[in-house]
Amino acid sequence: MIRIVLISPYELGRQPFGLAEPARWLDDAGFDVRCCDLSVDRLSADALAGAGMVAIYLPMHTATRIAFEVLPKVRALAPRAVLCAYGLYAPVNARGLRRLGVDTVIGGEYEPHLLDLAERVRAGAPSPALGVVNDLAKITFRTPLRDALPALDRYAAIVMPDGAPRPTGFTEASRGCKHRCRHCPVVPVYEGRFRIVPVDVVIADIAQQVAAGARHISFGDPDFLNGPTHALRVARAVHETFPEVTWDATVKIEHIVRYPGHIEALAEAGCLFLISAVESIDDRILERLAKGHTAADFERAVAIVRAAGLHITPTFVPFTPWTTIEGYRALLVRLVELRLVESVPAVQLSIRLLVPAGSHLFEIDGFEDLVDAFDDAMLGWPWRHPNPTVDALQKRIQAIAETAADTEEPRRVTFERIWRCVHEALGEAPPPLPADVGSPAPMHSEPWYCCAEPTASQLAAV
Repeated sequence: MIRIVLISPYELGRQPFGLAEPARWLDDAGFDVRCCDLSVDRLSADALAGAGMVAIYLPMHTATRIAFEVLPKVRALAPRAVLCAYGLYAPVNARGLRRLGVDTVIGGEYEPHLLDLAERVRAGAPSPALGVVNDLAKITFRTPLRDALPALDRYAAIVMPDGAPRPTGFTEASRGCKHRCRHCPVVPVYEGRFRIVPVDVVIADIAQQVAAGARHISFGDPDFLNGPTHALRVARAVHETFPEVTWDATVKIEHIVRYPGHIEALAEAGCLFLISAVESIDDRILERLAKGHTAADFERAVAIVRAAGLHITPTFVPFTPWTTIEGYRALLVRLVELRLVESVPAVQLSIRLLVPAGSHLFEIDGFEDLVDAFDDAMLGWPWRHPNPTVDALQKRIQAIAETAADTEEPRRVTFERIWRCVHEALGEAPPPLPADVGSPAPMHSEPWYCCAEPTASQLAAV
């Protein structure tokens, strides 16, 4: 029996749908499927023993950077295995992957092509490689094979405001996105399209995770309300089937403002909090990123979510070529005013705009003049801010964020350090923060962001 090893370098500390779903397809076809998740396990000779094919899942930038580190080790430990990379970041990084010996690169709906490649390996095809494939044709989703992955209790959990962890599962109700935000990695692959996972498959996947101990579910969709009717059906089915289970999802600011009644419905269906990519409170930057919302929309969205009885966890890309130190301070001030300090992990205040291969940021007039030559090591086009002080500030805040993550420092304490840092950069004394900067909110115990640089400990784990 041909052994297939699926590897996930990193997916925010969650048990990856992107391993469990193709594992089901391959298992159904009679392959010996093994899964290795580098966020909880080290790569070893035992993990790759007897592999006829190794496929590495690349859903985000951090995972891809780690994969580039681990691929030479995979080749050394499994010299005869056919190598494949699949997922959102695979096709846009095909050149570098192929240089490392990956002969098949699959984007879009990858399951049928992984199965095709495995069948070619099983048949003994002299040259089984499929080259670079990006297929967006609709597929028939199957119930993911969760038993093939490490136990659920080894993954990140939701931490409630009282400090109690809530075991957390991870699933998807859709893939792709119908929006075209210029900085988003989904856009070069899906180009405004998305695919839904049938409600019965979502419920079956959640059922097996609840049986394994999950009491909360995180939806990994780029935007849960891309298909509002489908999203509400999923939400209501989850609540009817598992009334004791809470959940979270990612929803665009634009959709929160457009569908306030839907937000109320999500709350009634057991939603605990919403994640939303705000990115900036500078309308000029939001327009360049084609985010589809304004700073005023952000404030309206916060009010809508809170009125529904939910928490909101905003995410940001605060450092761009157009960021000013005054603008960065304005972001911190806004978080204080909106009482969101406890809702934002420190890493979100340190993110630097990533310009990956295939980025639609080059649609912006003159953007090519802001970047240097493509950097194969960082997997993107590096850029320097016209004001070196802004780049220096970003590095200082990134160091603060990494220390906070390592030490599990309280968010308010970290925010105060960042608050002092930006005022020092402006040559000003930091005013005292008000006593009430927001109440503790439910949060993921693994807050690292998909476009953040891998940490030293993450790279060391491979």
